[in-house]
Amino acid sequence: MDRRSFLTTAAVGGTAAAGLAAPAIAQGKRTLTMVTSWGRSLAGVHDSAQFCADRITALTDGQLTVELKAGGELVGPFEVFDAVTSGQADMYHAADYYFLGQHPGYAFYSSVPFGMTADELRIWYYQQGGHDLHDELGQIFGLKSFIAGNTGAQSGGWFKKRIETPEDLDGLKFRMPGLGGKALGELNVSVQNLPGAEVYQALASGAIDGTEWIGPWSDEKAGFQEITKIYYTSGFHEAGPGLTLATNRDVFDSLTPGQQGIIESTAAHAHEWTLTLFLANNSAALQRLIATGVEVNVFPDPVWDAFGTASKKVLDENLDDPLYKTIYDSYFAGLKTSASWLDTSSGEFTRQRDRVALF
Repeated sequence: MDRRSFLTTAAVGGTAAAGLAAPAIAQGKRTLTMVTSWGRSLAGVHDSAQFCADRITALTDGQLTVELKAGGELVGPFEVFDAVTSGQADMYHAADYYFLGQHPGYAFYSSVPFGMTADELRIWYYQQGGHDLHDELGQIFGLKSFIAGNTGAQSGGWFKKRIETPEDLDGLKFRMPGLGGKALGELNVSVQNLPGAEVYQALASGAIDGTEWIGPWSDEKAGFQEITKIYYTSGFHEAGPGLTLATNRDVFDSLTPGQQGIIESTAAHAHEWTLTLFLANNSAALQRLIATGVEVNVFPDPVWDAFGTASKKVLDENLDDPLYKTIYDSYFAGLKTSASWLDTSSGEFTRQRDRVALF
């Protein structure tokens, strides 16, 4: 029995039997429950989920009403995948690298260390087969998935001491999810995978010694500068991570073609809207952080080298899984071709623009 059949069968005796599996229907109108990995106070990522919920509701003229449940309101932030596959909820909005336990291939639809920028990700996703592989992966679990947000390049994180050599990482208690977190584990870091809403308290209490979150704007909103002033503004782990909007596949298949198209187009719009939201706010937020005494740092080359060695090891660990290898090969082939052109075109332009400095 495949996983989708198992989940469908199991749901008959569980929450689905209680009427939670199917969307609420009244006079031809339906309510879809969206669960998210984000607390309502988490700037940018919660906004992205709310954008999706509101836009689907508006574009369907209320025939679909998406009711958003933030992380912890119906299920925990890391439980949204299982809630949707089992039918307890209809949709989730999250970062797919939270679900490596379901399949390691999900890492590529959020971010992998030394992976794609936002531009490279959308090229691969829409033009080089990434979307089709996302759909193939989702079919295993009864999901219809689309990327639906991007934070842009994420910061290296907040630390209570400077990281000047790879040895400075030894024994550090640090919050980082996904394969980036696994890479840090290879460097003797005690890696913690905490939901975003729990990170501030963990850092303040000393339960962790440092954390990455997203970037200056969302980090400022979270208040990490109140705890430590040591900030690294470029990280190895998330150069342009995507967010995902996933719908229970049976629910998706029960919708009209127009409603399905609205979900798909909303996800694509949310990807661009969310990316520009972060990019528009990060620069000013960084200047405000600096004004409060935050110390901006970059990791030395030997630390980057250590990140690279560890990242290569964890990226290659699952190559014996055929679907993981297919996604891996497609992803890095796309990265290589896109990066080459972007560097020689827009990359050269921005270098010359900065050198000429007209403004």
